[in-house]
Amino acid sequence: MRQLERYPVEGPNGLWQIYRTVSPWKGVKNFIFIQLARYCPYLPLKNWIYRKILHMKVGEHTAFGLMVMVDVFFPERIQIGDNSIIGYNTTILAHEYLIKEYRLGQVVIGSNVMIGANCTVLPGVTIGDGAVVAAGSVVHKDVLPGQMVGGNPLRIIREAPVSGE
Repeated sequence: MRQLERYPVEGPNGLWQIYRTVSPWKGVKNFIFIQLARYCPYLPLKNWIYRKILHMKVGEHTAFGLMVMVDVFFPERIQIGDNSIIGYNTTILAHEYLIKEYRLGQVVIGSNVMIGANCTVLPGVTIGDGAVVAAGSVVHKDVLPGQMVGGNPLRIIREAPVSGE
């Protein structure tokens, strides 16, 4: 089950009330730097933008493919371990604005994780060390270390190895 903080809203849907929860200036600044990072071919500069400007926790030698889209309003809620790969055009969300509520959740992606192209990672999930997420998947629940998952809805392709194997 995803670990989410839930906040009810009154009046129009939650997205109409977004600037009650996050500064519009933060949104604009983050959008500009995320767009720069999405097109940047130089991985050290891309990771510098994520770490220093967007305040994400990004491990050493983590590689973000071209066009990766991280959460515009809450990038600081994203944590990625060492030596992981986030595939082309993947989206990592830390928020959901719904009709009657909005939800926030940490996204924790471990070390040595491979996320294929065109995936969506929803808020409040943890992807364990050494996991593999197949291209085009929607990660709506936790993925155990070493597990291989894929699809929408997400299914286990290969179980995590048992300790001692």
